[in-house]
Amino acid sequence: MVQVREYERADGTKVRTHSRWYPGARRELTIFAVISLAIVGFGHSGGGTAGGAGADERLPRPQQTGVYPVHFPGWDKQPEPRPTPTVSYPIPWDRSR
Repeated sequence: MVQVREYERADGTKVRTHSRWYPGARRELTIFAVISLAIVGFGHSGGGTAGGAGADERLPRPQQTGVYPVHFPGWDKQPEPRPTPTVSYPIPWDRSR
């Protein structure tokens, strides 16, 4: 949007500060809105059935495929890993070099 500051016309009329659209912006927005509405309209114009299945066709019911909680082989046999220090203290600060 273009911000127009307050000014005075040649005939003495004072114009307050206002904003206006860029030239051609309304036409572009209208074209965008029409195309968007057409896409939404054509996208939802399908029938009421999902996946094109007929009304008399029975769909398979979902079944559980996993077993929970998940256990991996050898999970209970290994001891818990212990944290190991990554640094041995005290750290030598040899700054003589």
